[in-house]
Amino acid sequence: MTVEVKDVPEAKRYEARVDGEAEIAGVADYLRTEELIAFLHTEVPPAYEGRGVGSALARTALDEARAAKLRVLPTCPFFAGWIARHPEYQDLLYQSRSKVND
Repeated sequence: MTVEVKDVPEAKRYEARVDGEAEIAGVADYLRTEELIAFLHTEVPPAYEGRGVGSALARTALDEARAAKLRVLPTCPFFAGWIARHPEYQDLLYQSRSKVND
């Protein structure tokens, strides 16, 4: 099984397809600025769960963030958990530069 992931900027999401099928096997929604990409929501339909679709979405999106020199804010629980289990991507995590304390 081959998972192909591509960025669809006009939809503000990454889309995954399996073995060249037309059906979308998963999506990762994001918001992007010049410095940051925030991953908001990831969804893989039940028919594609457990087949590596979510991991392919995360790996592709994070590799592209690294190449674009973007920091990553994983507000999506899937992305947050995936990065926690893959320390080679933890250097991408956004760190607030604010010194303001309440």
